[in-house]
Amino acid sequence: MAHLACCRDSTYVTWPTMNDWRNVDSDRMLSDLMHILDGMIYRCAIDKHWTMLLLSESCEEITGYTAEELCGNRSVSFESITHPADRMSVNGYLAAAVAERMPYTFEYRIYCKDKTLKWVRERGAPVKDEHGDLVLEGVISDITEWVEAQSRVQQAELRYRSIFENSAIGMFQTTADGHYLAANLALARLYRYESPSALMAGIADIGTSLYVEPERREEFTRLIRSHGRVEDFESEVYCRDGSRIWISENAHAVYDSDGEFLYYEGTVENITERRRHEAELEYQATHDALTGLPNRTLLIDRLEQSIAYARRYGYFSVVVFIDLDNFKFINDSLGHQAGDRLLIEIARRLRGCLRETDTVARYGGDEFVLVLNNYYESSTIARLLDRLLAEIAEPVNVGRNESAHELFVTCSIGVSLYPSDGDTAATLIKSADAAMYLAKEQGKSNYQFFTRKLGTQATERMVLESRLRRALDRGEIHVVYQPKVDRDGKTVGFEALARWISADLGFVSPEKFIPIAEEAGLIESLSEFVLRTALMQAVTWREQGLAGIHMAVNLSARLFDTRVYEMVGRILEETGLPGEYVELELTESTVMRDVDRFVTELHRLRELGVSIAIDDFGTGYSSLAYLQRLPIDTLKVDKSFVRELGQRNTQVSIAAAVVSLARSLGLKVVAEGVENKAQYAHLINLGCTEFQGYLFSKPQSADVLARGYLVRGYTG
Repeated sequence: MAHLACCRDSTYVTWPTMNDWRNVDSDRMLSDLMHILDGMIYRCAIDKHWTMLLLSESCEEITGYTAEELCGNRSVSFESITHPADRMSVNGYLAAAVAERMPYTFEYRIYCKDKTLKWVRERGAPVKDEHGDLVLEGVISDITEWVEAQSRVQQAELRYRSIFENSAIGMFQTTADGHYLAANLALARLYRYESPSALMAGIADIGTSLYVEPERREEFTRLIRSHGRVEDFESEVYCRDGSRIWISENAHAVYDSDGEFLYYEGTVENITERRRHEAELEYQATHDALTGLPNRTLLIDRLEQSIAYARRYGYFSVVVFIDLDNFKFINDSLGHQAGDRLLIEIARRLRGCLRETDTVARYGGDEFVLVLNNYYESSTIARLLDRLLAEIAEPVNVGRNESAHELFVTCSIGVSLYPSDGDTAATLIKSADAAMYLAKEQGKSNYQFFTRKLGTQATERMVLESRLRRALDRGEIHVVYQPKVDRDGKTVGFEALARWISADLGFVSPEKFIPIAEEAGLIESLSEFVLRTALMQAVTWREQGLAGIHMAVNLSARLFDTRVYEMVGRILEETGLPGEYVELELTESTVMRDVDRFVTELHRLRELGVSIAIDDFGTGYSSLAYLQRLPIDTLKVDKSFVRELGQRNTQVSIAAAVVSLARSLGLKVVAEGVENKAQYAHLINLGCTEFQGYLFSKPQSADVLARGYLVRGYTG
């Protein structure tokens, strides 16, 4: 009688009793299992040659020999097809298992009937047969592909280790709490240590021992937790000899296959000279050469900060526009040197009237602009303005010795306030300037406040979003194509790119409208339009004889919150373009945000036959585990490395590392942003397989390409 068994979902199934099992056709059941199991089932005698007594039919699929040829050693023994170098270890495993009556599992190589070599895994145990004799029974499975895959991974890891140890740039691995797990020689030398081990021993805690500002380590870890990586993370650090240098770090978090955090890894570059040079250039770019005051560029930045602070805390942000009265007469009559001395003295006096939190800038010629922060009463502002008028009116000595000239100068002042007179830096300066001209009309040597209210001002973003919502319907979105060529300069594919030419705004950069499309929920319809247009164009080109051409289309991360699989599948079906001619591109930073989710979605997309490319790759060292998990076909080397090939050894090393890792994992490597033949030749030497950039063609419409590029091609 059968028993009822309760399942997890509270349903019931019948479970056979012992009598029922006796009635089971065991021969048929065994036969079925022998067909289902992955591998060949065997029974082996315990003799000198481990003679096969029984083998399942899958024996021929694995070895090339039939069961009749192997059983009883009729044509050949299984021991004889075992690789000679492995026979002794196989015999040892089997003998030990028999002696100890224990199950066994081991791996070895065999020669098939066609002389090919395969790796197999054998699992079994000593058992007694139906006559009571001890035999071996088990399963032998073909693991050749698995062994080869493991070998490729090991080779890739060895290459990565070689790159790590011999790289000309500093490389590291650290724990989350700031301890070094690994460092290369370049990093040790960068920090003035004689070896990596000395570096790791000398810096017990990165946050407190390395960074001049310990909170930089906290910021480093916060950024990685938020974004999965840091790029161009600049900090000042201590070297072993007590000196300080500036470094730039690119790093990311590495996780195992289960998503558990392992460590941070990345690169370090000494940017001390660059920082010094940049500081000099920045000072020159943001300060007036004559007076040393901030210029217009820095003024705008300071004013924007002031507006933000006033908006947050409810203070006034005050703009004071000062123009010296009759300066042109002084300059013309006494000469430019006297005029320059006058401007230098006025700048000194203006600085003396202000607090450290305020800003005085030279706006141009004899014009100065002040930014006053944290004022909440107009009477306080008026008292400062009176002081300014008085200070400037004091006599100024602009000469030396007998040629000295004592001048009496006045000024006209205009004032605007945030928020009443404007909410942007440009508006407030314009309002203060208008008030200054009113002061001149009132007889000079006085100040005037701006009084006219500004009308409502629509922001650029609102205008763009409004126009973008109608752009597709109005036919303003266009698709252009940038060719990709192989090592011989032959066109092998195109990348489809969206362009917006607005009837009202003209050309709008993708850097502006793509983020707006993502934030406003328009990216799905935009992407669907671009994908459909590009695939239809690919079909047209194929009909015109351009067989084998691939079409690449970028996908936004926002699409993976929608039905991207259904969208791609539907458009492939509508256009009739085989999926093998379509490549979908995602940026490396996009995928790294949520690797687990993207692995699942990308596997589904691959079922449609399309290939997957990772764009902008190489800005940091991605882990091998991450690369292996993703179902990708192509890596596109970030154009920043291509642009600086031949100029910076760092970029060459990283580009070479990316290409080496990609090729070791069997991935196609595409270099983007190729602009000259020297870069092209360098990338060919590195091992890149495809290229795109202005050297070959700018992104063009399909019509332009049909009339020109597709006819001529790239000739080098």
